[in-house]
Amino acid sequence: MLRRSGKVQFLFWTMFFSILLYLWILWIATRTFLLNEGPMMELPQQEVTLLFILYGLLVLTTLSGTIVSIMIGNQPYIRRFGAMVIVVFGTIVAAKGIFG
Repeated sequence: MLRRSGKVQFLFWTMFFSILLYLWILWIATRTFLLNEGPMMELPQQEVTLLFILYGLLVLTTLSGTIVSIMIGNQPYIRRFGAMVIVVFGTIVAAKGIFG
């Protein structure tokens, strides 16, 4: 059995939850805005609120993982969280471009 330090365990779980939150955000946004039947007459308030909350949690987990990985000097997680920050920023820019 492989034993890892608590810091690496924290990095693993923050990366896991970051990916999980990102997939959840994509699923909610796709289901709400792209796969709806018929014209959208009004903005779905509950789904938009959920997306804002999920984006906030995603930013918190990604930035906390980035900071901890930089502080302990774990290069693989620095690269992973750096890529995650770029993906999150790209998604926000793409959503802003689509919805104005």
